[in-house]
Amino acid sequence: MDRIAEKEPERIEDIVDEVVYHNEENGYTVLVLENERFPEPITAVGELPFIAEGEQIKALGNWTVHPTYGRQFRIEYYEKELPAGKDAMRRYLSSRAVKGIGPATAEKIVDMFGEETFEVIEKNPEFLAQINGISAKKAKEIGESFRAQFGMRSVMMFTSQFFGGALSVKIYKKWGCAAEAVIRKNPYILCEEIEGIGFEKADKVALELGVAENDPARIESAIIYVLSYHAAQNGHSFIPKDKLLPTVAQLLQVDEEACELAADRLLVSGKLVAVPSGKRQCLYIAAYYEAEKYIARKMELLEKTALSLPVDDVAKEFAIIERESGLSYAAKQKKAIMCALRSGVMILTGGPGTGKTTVIRALIRIFEQFDFKVALAAPTGRAAKRMSEATGAPAKTVHRLLEAEFGGGNTRFSRDEDNLLEEEVFIIDETSMVDTLLMAALLKAIKPGSRLILIGDADQLPSVGAGNVLADCIESQMITTVQLKEIFRQAKESRIVTNAHAINKGELPTLSDKDNDFFFVKRENEEDIAPTIVSLWHTRLPASYGKAIAGQIQVITPSRKGSAGTENLNLRLQAVLNPPSPNKAQMQHRGRTFREGDKVMQIKNNYDIPWTKGKTEGTGVFNGDIGYVERVSFHEEQILVRYEDRVATYEFSMAEELEHAYAITVHKSQGSEYPVVILPVYSYAPRLLTRELFYTAVTRAQKMVILVGSEQTVQKMVENSRRPMRYTGLKAALCHYMGGEGEQ
Repeated sequence: MDRIAEKEPERIEDIVDEVVYHNEENGYTVLVLENERFPEPITAVGELPFIAEGEQIKALGNWTVHPTYGRQFRIEYYEKELPAGKDAMRRYLSSRAVKGIGPATAEKIVDMFGEETFEVIEKNPEFLAQINGISAKKAKEIGESFRAQFGMRSVMMFTSQFFGGALSVKIYKKWGCAAEAVIRKNPYILCEEIEGIGFEKADKVALELGVAENDPARIESAIIYVLSYHAAQNGHSFIPKDKLLPTVAQLLQVDEEACELAADRLLVSGKLVAVPSGKRQCLYIAAYYEAEKYIARKMELLEKTALSLPVDDVAKEFAIIERESGLSYAAKQKKAIMCALRSGVMILTGGPGTGKTTVIRALIRIFEQFDFKVALAAPTGRAAKRMSEATGAPAKTVHRLLEAEFGGGNTRFSRDEDNLLEEEVFIIDETSMVDTLLMAALLKAIKPGSRLILIGDADQLPSVGAGNVLADCIESQMITTVQLKEIFRQAKESRIVTNAHAINKGELPTLSDKDNDFFFVKRENEEDIAPTIVSLWHTRLPASYGKAIAGQIQVITPSRKGSAGTENLNLRLQAVLNPPSPNKAQMQHRGRTFREGDKVMQIKNNYDIPWTKGKTEGTGVFNGDIGYVERVSFHEEQILVRYEDRVATYEFSMAEELEHAYAITVHKSQGSEYPVVILPVYSYAPRLLTRELFYTAVTRAQKMVILVGSEQTVQKMVENSRRPMRYTGLKAALCHYMGGEGEQ
């Protein structure tokens, strides 16, 4: 898997002798080629979807040396031709490339029709019925399969002009032999239907196919793209029309009037929804509008239908719990518990050390005492695990709770309005991370009469996806909300906790306390920050606290870029903490080297990745899960990653779902906690110099925080309380429905 050197590609033209390995999902293939120029067969690798033994290929690529298997030819581009000559035809048909033909049948067909074999199969397949063992029906099926091969060949040659093998496979699987006709009719369907193809790629295809710059389909697709892009990048549910249309016009270099007409067509088709807001018109992608409206209506329904609990019995339960646990609940904690018992939907918010977990434990105890089934969930796997450890009760990810299924780039939830969840109480932690679409999906699966209790810290970063659900719910004042503010005695002893609350109030944290758990290492020169962090992890902290601390450290940084961004820090930390070794196998994927012993993170939810835990087998690794590369196997083309007590298996082709995790972004750290957090503070992009980002990073630490960088940057972040504005309509929808204004 070594990277190809920068040199002119070589051309080879050979017959496929053997397909050693083939991944149907992305087309990655290892094959053996016959070539008269070389005494030994050629091993070639690359993305070669739908390749078969006996086919002749023309390929461009470069020679590489594999650390285990030696010299290989890595194919970057190829064309294939049908085999010529009886021997090549026989081998091709024997490979089962054509449905209904195996080795024995291939022998009979070529023996009877010789050089005309392919012409007979394509144009007169009924002739095949002359052969013993081939019925008229089977002969027809063979002809159809063979002609499909031609269509497939045509599709692959067409798509290979624009995309690699993996995307070409997706396109063929989506539309089959009709793919070329579908794309030529509307190239922009690619960014709507195929995961991994954005507007820019589809637009490039369209322009190369002769689509005009002012083509209506192009402008419509760009409007959807800009709305989707801003939803993904900036969390907006909608964009005002007076901002959206000029943006699209500038992007495409077309008249704004043409964009106006395109938006009108999208509104008529139902792909967009327009909602008035004062003198402005807000344009939504329909899915986001429907999700916000559903959330508001379902929360109203839950509030109206929640089953009441006998208050006297609740008071008795309080007394029993306090006596058994030795705790005495604070007034705000008691208020939170009573509100949760009386409300259909309730929000509990508060910073670190304010006792949210104590409230959750009490609620679980009381609800179960009254025979209510309780479900605990959180947006990420790490947050769910932390919730379970803190409460002593099982917790799942929201996706797992809803029995998510993934395929074709889409997520489908088995639990919905037609297959409701059985539980009557749902306690969701880290709700600030839940976006609009996920909250709507959760509410669809909750039956009327149930209770929904949302736990979170509204001062942390909002969800990565579109929406600002927790903040909108609180600001609407339509949902019962209790905010815990009192820091309890034990938490007061932690400088992490007191500094976090100071940051949140706009006060500078204490940086001079050398005898607690919050430290500041001053580095005015930004180029000195990364070496200092490497030294802290590799040398200084283990020397002061023992070698075991090295396994408890997590570097969290706001940015991927820059001298102290994740990309540079991961390279530096990997080089020192896990350097190359003859005893450690490694593989390269898109410029990254994954080495045995590396700390890595799964960067998307994938419920299909297999894992083993002793003799137990299961599937599913989740966005934000951090583990260590246990083995790199070139023989099996696999990477084994240990996530605590589970070992997950990745095909090499799945390495794109992994990133190094010595350093991770603040956004990726949400919902997780780490014993020791090192945070570089330097001149990030202005949009990252915010109080909420700083607060979120500090509250990820359990035992120790170390800031490395500039005190001036710390001050800038604390003083910058301006949250990035998100265009969302949930607050207005909640006020509308729960405020009794009727249908919107």
